[in-house]
Amino acid sequence: MTIFAGLLLLFLIACAISLFFIEKLINVVIVFMSYSAVMAVLWLLLESPDLAITEAAVGCGITTLLFILTLKKVNALKEEREEEDEQEA
Repeated sequence: MTIFAGLLLLFLIACAISLFFIEKLINVVIVFMSYSAVMAVLWLLLESPDLAITEAAVGCGITTLLFILTLKKVNALKEEREEEDEQEA
């Protein structure tokens, strides 16, 4: 069990570091969502089910949804798609 927890901790560190180097905002949201999901599993391993449920609901669910809705509202997703189309042409 401790090896599994160690691997999850390494994944958390990798997610946190990779957020600095990712350029697309939607990819940042996806990495943040995976970070929250792994954190929820770690809370379960630490025998804190109340924190795990909260992390899963708020971190993976509500926060991710709010980030995606915000990106749509400010048209950041459309701008990224247009930039990709320009680079392909």
